[in-house]
Amino acid sequence: IAGVAMTAKFNGAVGNYNAHLSAWPAFDWESFNRRFIESLGLTFNEYTIQIEPHDAMAELFDAIARGNTMLIDACRDIWMYISLGYFKQKLKEGEVGSSTMPHKVNPIDFENAEGNFGIANAVLRHFSEKLPISRMQRDLTDSTVLRNMGVGFGHTVLALDSCLRGLGKLEAEPARLAADLDDCWEVLAEPVQTVMRRFGIENPYEQLKAMTRGKGITRDALHDFIRTLAIPAEARDHLLAMTPASYVGKAAELARRI
Repeated sequence: IAGVAMTAKFNGAVGNYNAHLSAWPAFDWESFNRRFIESLGLTFNEYTIQIEPHDAMAELFDAIARGNTMLIDACRDIWMYISLGYFKQKLKEGEVGSSTMPHKVNPIDFENAEGNFGIANAVLRHFSEKLPISRMQRDLTDSTVLRNMGVGFGHTVLALDSCLRGLGKLEAEPARLAADLDDCWEVLAEPVQTVMRRFGIENPYEQLKAMTRGKGITRDALHDFIRTLAIPAEARDHLLAMTPASYVGKAAELARRI
């Protein structure tokens, strides 16, 4: 969003300096107007029609909508994490829960955020599709559309506020996360196959499939399989020491860079 350069028009009615040059033919209007536009922190648009063509505005609205879409995805995922018990929400004094289940703490902030992001995007996407279009370069439908900029921006701000409020209430449930991971030893099918390929063992995927198809992968079954592999003892011990919780690669390091 910050990378979108906002452009401005200052070159006469149809963009050719007709009136400017009729009043003062020898003056360098283009350089003067460029300096004025750039002094306002805007980008001078050299080529316009009767209006500033709105391409930059369309790019801005589309960029905001893309950001909103990513946050809709985040809100939905967090909603699911709450429902799965990976997160819990801090209680707020006086806040009403479910209409029929008073014990329940609804993820209302993320629901409100998702709804407002959706309304914002409906408007912003229309802006980005409509504004670059101008019939015969003189269509004025842009004026009524642009009066609704505040609607798109306003719902985006409301959604961001709800999202931040919801994030401030979240608390992780490490025990629930650990229990879920400990029940998913199939996560380690990837490193086992990778090590098997490293040491030239044929058909690693097919071997694991034959062992686990329709049965899933348990810790004991996976360890029994690893012990049968014709690989160096160091590599075998490394695989046996892995758990679903420890198989995170560089996740922590990458997260700290953000």
